[in-house]
Amino acid sequence: MSASTGNPSADQALPSLATVDIAADPHLITVAARTGTDIELRIHTSIAPFDVGAEQWFPAVAGFAVTVIVHTLDAETGRPRYLPPAEPAEWARAIFSTAGASHGYFLGAVDPDTGSHRDGQLAYRLYLDTDRQAIPVPPQVLTCPHYLLSAIDGREQITIPTTA
Repeated sequence: MSASTGNPSADQALPSLATVDIAADPHLITVAARTGTDIELRIHTSIAPFDVGAEQWFPAVAGFAVTVIVHTLDAETGRPRYLPPAEPAEWARAIFSTAGASHGYFLGAVDPDTGSHRDGQLAYRLYLDTDRQAIPVPPQVLTCPHYLLSAIDGREQITIPTTA
């Protein structure tokens, strides 16, 4: 597991979704939020295989679901704290870009597996085929609403300079 502190910088290590098996070793980045006072971001990235059978109108598909959960916490108390989604979304995009993906899905302030609300976290997903190429969300795996990250691009964006 990887962890770091401080503001994002050019040497911030991101998991490479194209080459690294983070299923066995989830990736964690801890940084101070650039858009909030005394807010800490804990960015947890995990990957899980999926293999779903065909359903009416939907072909069978296998691959990997990459989940990025950004916990926004008060730096002193560790309690959940509100942060506008622009900065967490940029972290998700930066992580997804390590697989060559230009988009992913915003799930909201939910537990991605149950769809139940979670204070202080924002969840994002990317689906990859078995060759680690980005694919649209297979409808058979939906447990909560998925919104294309490009659909929320009208909000103010921040660029997180990182290297993969």
